[in-house]
Amino acid sequence: MSEDRRDSGPRGRSDRGGSSDRPRRRFGGGGGGGGGGRYYPRRKVCNFCMDQIEDIDYKDIGRLRRYVSDRGKIEPRRQTGTCAKHQRALAVAIKRARHIALVSFAQ
Repeated sequence: MSEDRRDSGPRGRSDRGGSSDRPRRRFGGGGGGGGGGRYYPRRKVCNFCMDQIEDIDYKDIGRLRRYVSDRGKIEPRRQTGTCAKHQRALAVAIKRARHIALVSFAQ
């Protein structure tokens, strides 16, 4: 049996050069920033804390609509950047506004 076949790896792939102890990157060459560490997005700040709003008014429909999705769901903290204290108050205000039909349950 004289085959002119190169020595293939464990899955039948031929050795394409490079160092075999390091895995190849699958998608693209990376991006900016270098380092290759984990991506940490910029910390979002609470708009209510920035504007120094103590209590969230359920009648302020314009402000409440920013925190409700197009399907009528209350947006989570990780998406809006609202602090825990204001997220709880915001949820209560949205529910009150829904109850008296200022904000719809589903849009």
